[in-house]
Amino acid sequence: MININELKFDEKGLIPAIVVDSITKKVLTLAYMNKESLQISMEKGLTCFYSRSRQELWLKGETSGNYQHIVSITADCDKDALVVVVDKDGPACHTGTDSCLTAPVWESDERQEFSLQQLMDMLYGRKVEKKEGSYTTYLFEKGLDKILKKVGEECTEVIIAAKADDKKETIYEIADLCYHVMVLMLQQGISLEDIHKELAGRHVIDKKVKQEKMT
Repeated sequence: MININELKFDEKGLIPAIVVDSITKKVLTLAYMNKESLQISMEKGLTCFYSRSRQELWLKGETSGNYQHIVSITADCDKDALVVVVDKDGPACHTGTDSCLTAPVWESDERQEFSLQQLMDMLYGRKVEKKEGSYTTYLFEKGLDKILKKVGEECTEVIIAAKADDKKETIYEIADLCYHVMVLMLQQGISLEDIHKELAGRHVIDKKVKQEKMT
């Protein structure tokens, strides 16, 4: 851990802080901190910034309730910028959007951004809009029993591919299984955040168990 006195604040006493969602890894906002707001952030475990327009400190969520609980703060190699990873209670932007960065400037025609949350959003769209000819919509229309049957079949396919020591086929079948499990999650009202929190809780427990065994 570095001391905050090692950080390089600019001539106005500020340092940029890039805030990132711990679950989606989406950049939520770019804000600024001074030494006092950084100390408050570390003490409270909540993001506190310095408003350049109002020239005052502001604790994110103090008026809106959309607090950002800090998971970690990391400095870059030059120690003149911060990445703040958070668990958020609500939208990061004052406009009500999940992130402040929502206005596209340029996008590659060859490379496509992908995330599990994007896939989840697309699958949810198939559930509510009932797109004709969509396999995903078909699964939702058939209901839980059909979805469970497909999950079971894909589990078997993963086992067969792995048993045959076929890495390429195993990857393919795991992807199929993940897709069908995500359909099941939406059918049951389960979010990626629910699973993330469950796994995070198990990680903490596992870490404690390892520490206890060492002592």
